[in-house]
Amino acid sequence: MRFPLPLARTGASLTVAERDVVRRVLGGASNAAIARARGTSPRTVANQVASAFEKLGVSSRARLARQLASSDLDDALEGAEA
Repeated sequence: MRFPLPLARTGASLTVAERDVVRRVLGGASNAAIARARGTSPRTVANQVASAFEKLGVSSRARLARQLASSDLDDALEGAEA
């Protein structure tokens, strides 16, 4: 059974970059490691993480993982893509 991940802000959607960052966060990568892999600065990644957390209605990596644990990531983020 799958449950779609509701977005906290009405009309909010994740950008392609935010989706990628969320996937990497769920894989356990640090902001620095994500920045190296994406060719951006750690500050850019931190901003993308914060934006995605706000849009998804979570406040930490642990809460993000818990919220997505019972759903398929692709399905959960499908409607969240901009």
